[in-house]
Amino acid sequence: MALSISQCYYNIPKTFAQLQTLNKTHVANPSLKIPKFSQKIKSSPLKETCNQGSLKEAFVSFSALFTDYGNSLLINPDEVYAPILELCATKRALLQGQQIHALLIKSNLVSEFMFVSAKLVSMYGKCGSILDADRVFDKMHERTIFTWNAMMGANVSNGEPLRALELFREMRVLGVPFDSFTFPCVLKACGVVEDIHRGAEIHGLIIKCGYEAIVFVANSLVSMYAKCNDILGARKLFDRMNERNDVVSWNSIISAYSLNGQCMEALGLFREMQKAGVGANTYTLVAALQACEDSSFKKLGMEIHAAILKSNQVLDVYVANALVAMHVRFGKMSYAARIFDKLDEKDNITWNSMIAGFTQNGLYNEALQFFCGLQDANLKPDEVSLISILAASGRLGYLLNGKEIHAYAMKNWLDSNLRIGNTLIDMYSKCCCVAYAGLVFDKMLNKDLISWTTVIAAYAQNNCHTEALKLLRKVQTKGMDVDTMMIGSALLACSGLRCLSHAKEVHGYTLKRGLSDLMMQNMIIDVYADCGNINHATRMFESIKCKDVVSWTSMISCYVHNGLANEALGVFYLMKETSVEPDSITLVSILSAAASLSALNKGKEIHGFIFRKGFVLEGSTVNSLVDMYACCGSLENAYKVFFCTRSKSLVTMDNYDQRIWNAWTHSGLINEGKRLLETMKCKYQLEPWPEHYACLVDLLGRANHLEEAYHFVKSMQIEPTAEVWCAFLGACRIHSNKKLGEIAAQKLLELDPDSPGSYVLISNVFAASGRWKDVEEVRMRMKGGGLKKNPGCSWIEVGNKVHTFLARDKSHPESYKIYQKLAQITEKLEKEGGYVPQTKFVLHNVGKEEKVQMLYGHSERLAIAYGLMSTSEGTPIRITKNLRVCVDCHTFCKLVSKFFERELIVRDASRFHHFEDGVCSCGDFW
Repeated sequence: MALSISQCYYNIPKTFAQLQTLNKTHVANPSLKIPKFSQKIKSSPLKETCNQGSLKEAFVSFSALFTDYGNSLLINPDEVYAPILELCATKRALLQGQQIHALLIKSNLVSEFMFVSAKLVSMYGKCGSILDADRVFDKMHERTIFTWNAMMGANVSNGEPLRALELFREMRVLGVPFDSFTFPCVLKACGVVEDIHRGAEIHGLIIKCGYEAIVFVANSLVSMYAKCNDILGARKLFDRMNERNDVVSWNSIISAYSLNGQCMEALGLFREMQKAGVGANTYTLVAALQACEDSSFKKLGMEIHAAILKSNQVLDVYVANALVAMHVRFGKMSYAARIFDKLDEKDNITWNSMIAGFTQNGLYNEALQFFCGLQDANLKPDEVSLISILAASGRLGYLLNGKEIHAYAMKNWLDSNLRIGNTLIDMYSKCCCVAYAGLVFDKMLNKDLISWTTVIAAYAQNNCHTEALKLLRKVQTKGMDVDTMMIGSALLACSGLRCLSHAKEVHGYTLKRGLSDLMMQNMIIDVYADCGNINHATRMFESIKCKDVVSWTSMISCYVHNGLANEALGVFYLMKETSVEPDSITLVSILSAAASLSALNKGKEIHGFIFRKGFVLEGSTVNSLVDMYACCGSLENAYKVFFCTRSKSLVTMDNYDQRIWNAWTHSGLINEGKRLLETMKCKYQLEPWPEHYACLVDLLGRANHLEEAYHFVKSMQIEPTAEVWCAFLGACRIHSNKKLGEIAAQKLLELDPDSPGSYVLISNVFAASGRWKDVEEVRMRMKGGGLKKNPGCSWIEVGNKVHTFLARDKSHPESYKIYQKLAQITEKLEKEGGYVPQTKFVLHNVGKEEKVQMLYGHSERLAIAYGLMSTSEGTPIRITKNLRVCVDCHTFCKLVSKFFERELIVRDASRFHHFEDGVCSCGDFW
């Protein structure tokens, strides 16, 4: 009875062990009864069917050989089995190939026909089952050169080039003679491992055997030298070739140049090939398209694309993938999408190219949509898919999506992949989930420099600055190379800590390791600026020989952020004398300097410069101009700039700036604030944000229009947020309105019950009204909810050591001397400066004397006292505080700067305060 096609196609042994079992188990009536063979028959119908490429039709024809002729006809297995095994190999049909193997085992033909055994080895190799190929190879009693070649090719194709080279060595030891087909496999293995010495040795053997003139051997040599980065050697071989009318030869040398980044040469050879009349095939087009590596090759790439379309050939998946990838590199995602949509056949590479392209071009939502499309097409996401989609999820901040992809990677054993692990760290970092980023890093078995750089950046960017610096020290301890990216993250951590000693340490390390390029020097200016050390920042700036726009901008920003607006303007004027053109960031910084000085004329001058240079007034530049005019008191100009530079189509909720609101809030011009709100709603049909409403409430509150403010809050078209009630409560506190303050406090607790800041503000309102029982109740609720107020803490660096002080702190080794010095300072300020402690800002139920002592014990005063006693006269004192400086301490600092002739730079939670000669750079507003 003949085996039916359904049996042929689906009754398949699952493992090699099952194949062996079939061999051991005698079947009385096998499905296909195959006799002994002693003569040939013509099997051309089967060969023709296999050549047509239909696996099912081939199996029908294969089965028909036995059905039509029965047992009387003798069949040659080399002619019958070889074509069907070749087709299985081409189609990567492992299960069907295993069935054919099972039939051969049942008929005891595997050991009799070496050619069929070699085809089995080749089939298993091409189907990716290298273990089965090894087992067939090992059980062969005799091995022909074809079998050795097939086994070496199988190993190379399946990522085992060293095993292929070992087999070649074994061949030589056994004295197996080579043929011309042996060398392409071995040369490919040398290229994969980039072993040019062994490749050159085999080249010598090829010359000795007289095979160098054979075209496909010469092509393999060209490819091997190219993969070993010897492009000159590859070109010499190509130029020596007698016959160059073979497309494979041209493909080899074009690919060689393309792979080595010499794209112009690759494209030049492509044109030379066309002039020589050699027709391009799929591989030629793929190599030429890959050579168009960036937008500078756009014209050539479009010409090749046009030629492909003009040829009217069916676009196969390989060329289509190369076209998609090229347009992705050009940033032309619409072109790539058009090609993608026209394709009937799409593989993983096609989908991955689109997903990666969308991610690289900032179209993250589209990347997510295509990732879903890949799965809907019944394709399995691979390493490339996961890396691209994790990057997109991170950019969008989609933590849940990122976790789902992480779970998929774990389920499919892909989480151990180094590149996926690094991308997971970055994704969790961008989703502000640094704890998960740390866990992924800790569980990684293999870590490279990118892993360490990514996790250090994750900690630095998520305000875990100490952890970032600890990891940097681990990297140094391990003796690993440190790159610019890692140092950049370390400097960011130093900025976050405002720690000058750490900044100096990292700076010294960069000098020691020769990493002090222009980008690094600019970053060091920024970190010294953040640490408040103007002198170090200035020295670094002056040491840069070829300053770029970033260098100038960093120095301007340094002065601005440290309250030295005049110096910032001076640097800007120097910059204008050079050939370096300012950018929008420079303009934002210098406008901020003019704003802090309330220098209207300077601001107008900068505005004129912007106009003359043709800068587009949008985004941050407009915001800064509005802020500058508002701070200079020219509110009408601020209003004009804001509305005249934005057309109706451009004014959206995303760019409707709040700076002008803040300006009106601080100016006390109530009517202007109301007019602004109406303009926003009526003229531009925009619904204000809660922040806009909060600004108007603050404006009314500052002017003591509390009833009007309350009525406005109650009549808001949207539900008032915690921010709105917080602004209203602050106004009630300032003007001691107990009744409205209680209402605001109750609303704030309902809307934001988990914010320590809300409880602190409510407690302060009650304390200002003398309602100590309510204060105690609020504090008990905070304690019950596990909420804590951050204690005031100040830092000062003296003698390369950072000293920390808490309020009324006595833990410092020189505590007694510090309090003595503080008493002397206070006494001098009271006698000479008329200083009187403002005890109304001490919100505790204690006597006046104790309130005075509480003020005297604020952390910044202890730091100032220590700075005055530990540094020489005239030395600037730099202090960082974690909370906002209180009004009394602000007055204290101004008096110290005047009567002790010291420059004080204090960085609090709100801004930099630069005290000099009794004046603060904030203008007493912070």
